[in-house]
Amino acid sequence: MKPTLLLAVHGTRDPRGTATAHSLALKVAHTTGLPVRLAFADVLTPTVTDTAADLPGPLVVVPAFLTNGHHVRTDIPRQLARAGRADAAVTPGLGDHPALAEAAAHRLHHAGHRPGDAVVMAAVGTRDPRALLELARHARALSHRLRTPVHIGHITTGTPTVPEQVAHLRARGHTRVSIASWLLAPGLFHQRLAAAGADTVAAPLCPHPAVARAVIDRYHSHLPAARS
Repeated sequence: MKPTLLLAVHGTRDPRGTATAHSLALKVAHTTGLPVRLAFADVLTPTVTDTAADLPGPLVVVPAFLTNGHHVRTDIPRQLARAGRADAAVTPGLGDHPALAEAAAHRLHHAGHRPGDAVVMAAVGTRDPRALLELARHARALSHRLRTPVHIGHITTGTPTVPEQVAHLRARGHTRVSIASWLLAPGLFHQRLAAAGADTVAAPLCPHPAVARAVIDRYHSHLPAARS
């Protein structure tokens, strides 16, 4: 029996974000023929604990997060332990997968990014030193794709904020600034980017097919752990 793929996402009260999560799970299931279940690490139900407790057999949990912050390192393993599923294999988040930089570049070009535009990568934000290092790696990967410097802006926690980063680039003489959305789904965080002062704001990464590809690759890379 193939291990079930449990897609663990951050919940949102924005129905568009929830619909995006369900669409991603369906895309992965349709592409692979795998048993796929969706669960929420926060805000919504079914929770990771409830879903994992109901699943028999081997289990691979793929956290649909762009950095390996608190939810990936601590919260999801804790919820699995409460479900009696400490045996489940938990993959890293998606951010380091090269398909994500590909998706971000495609989204940015589709939004109207022009050669010569300054680029801000808009992330939710974190003060976790390890997650900040991850964001720096993601920005470098996107910079390599775009062949231009990419500057990080934080939407919530952390500095500089996205508007501050946009203003800083304007002050340095950039006449056009584009925002690459380092977000998986639409919602409040993405809505805030419209007021950041940029010329172009890219859509979130989903439903770009590269995101589903990253989920599938994470699953396959952890099959030996799930079967052991």
